[in-house]
Amino acid sequence: MQRYRARRRQAALTLIELLVVMVILVILAGSITFYVANKADQARISRAKADLAALEQGIEAYNAAMGEFPTTEQGLMALWKPPSGVVPDKWHQGGGPFIKQQSYNDPWGHPYQYRSPGAENRDYEIVCLGADGKEGGDGKNADVLSWELNAPGSR
Repeated sequence: MQRYRARRRQAALTLIELLVVMVILVILAGSITFYVANKADQARISRAKADLAALEQGIEAYNAAMGEFPTTEQGLMALWKPPSGVVPDKWHQGGGPFIKQQSYNDPWGHPYQYRSPGAENRDYEIVCLGADGKEGGDGKNADVLSWELNAPGSR
């Protein structure tokens, strides 16, 4: 009878040990998942910044060749296709297409926003609206603005 009780206590202790190990594993898995998800968001923000820099180069090249920035209506499409109201020969002779990629969506699948003139009397601005696709927001939902890329203290 004593042997039976000793075995029973030992089995119960093993079950408790197993539960403790499972809890530790769940905690580790949760923290690793949180870490990886955070890094993925940081990578998307970095890609958006790189895309905005490439688009800015294309817009500056367009301005140098055409003598003006694309209008808001012409949008970013003017960088890879002659916009209406522009002589195609002048566009091609100026160096068009001014960017290789033919469509630009941000890392979350939303189109980049282009405005000319831009905010605060800027010639233009390009905006990535973040994960939520809406203006404003914090963290991964924060807007990334082209004119903030080279500003001191930018993200």
